[in-house]
Amino acid sequence: MARKGSTARKAKTKATHVEKTQSSEQNTISTTRKRKRKESSDVEVSESKFNKSDKSLNVETTSAESSTSADKNSFYKISSWNVNGVRAWLDKKGLDFIKQENPDIFCIQETKCSDDKFPENVKNIKGYKTFPLSGDKDGYSGVCVFSKKQPVSVKYGIGIDKHDKEGRVITAEYDEFFLVAAYVPNAGKKLVRLDYRQDWDKDFCKYLKTLDAVKPVILCGDLNVAHQEIDLANPKTNKKNAGFTQEERDGFSSLLNEGFIDSFRTLYPDAKGAYTFWTYMMNARAKNVGWRLDYFVLSSRLRSKLCDSIINKDVLGSDHCPITLTIAF
Repeated sequence: MARKGSTARKAKTKATHVEKTQSSEQNTISTTRKRKRKESSDVEVSESKFNKSDKSLNVETTSAESSTSADKNSFYKISSWNVNGVRAWLDKKGLDFIKQENPDIFCIQETKCSDDKFPENVKNIKGYKTFPLSGDKDGYSGVCVFSKKQPVSVKYGIGIDKHDKEGRVITAEYDEFFLVAAYVPNAGKKLVRLDYRQDWDKDFCKYLKTLDAVKPVILCGDLNVAHQEIDLANPKTNKKNAGFTQEERDGFSSLLNEGFIDSFRTLYPDAKGAYTFWTYMMNARAKNVGWRLDYFVLSSRLRSKLCDSIINKDVLGSDHCPITLTIAF
């Protein structure tokens, strides 16, 4: 099956490739979020190329064509991956993906690693500046942003302590947009955290709207919800399970109704079998019995700049697969 991507290829040929030199200064990992907010250093910007992975999801049809104009002068490839433990992911050759995909920005979630235990060879990937964030509980949650270009600013958390102590959100500001890397809390077995999840959804939506009032937002990460029945293999048997409760789905709908779009469904509204997570049990991945839990959500005014939203379904290394966004400014 072939995906319609003619506009993406046009954007590729018109993208400007910029090179800058890399600073040798390394990012000093702070032990508190307050010290993290003060950190800044230079980073190399290397040549950015639109190079769709051969392992991306193949989609037969799409009802939405990108309307990116041909004279854009800035192009970004952004990848996101729930790695389910950065040290385990490293042992499974997870770094091979970033070398192959060569994204301008790479975000990982569920690192399960405190900052002082973060692997040095992940922290010091050549050509990238690294911004990790762990929660108060070691071995739980955690996110990290790798960026070729030095962000204008980096913020850790959303300014609400009960959420921020779990290490779930990093916001990197660039000239054209805010990049928000997030690991949204799971409602848990028997939905023990569903009430908390609903509080999170409301507070997080307010935070994103505040950013969106300043400049457009690109949200990426494991959002821990399958929004529509098409987004998981067995919707009928999962309506009372975490990730597909009506409350969680409504929370995601509320976010979209505030002026945001689900980039993948915008381009591929009818694509079936498009999943990003598979349990390790019962050979689920080989059977493609999965869930689409990982997203790129954009401010709606970025619709005309969207080139593609790719699910790299065959890339191994976690119970999730990476996803990649290409966008032109």
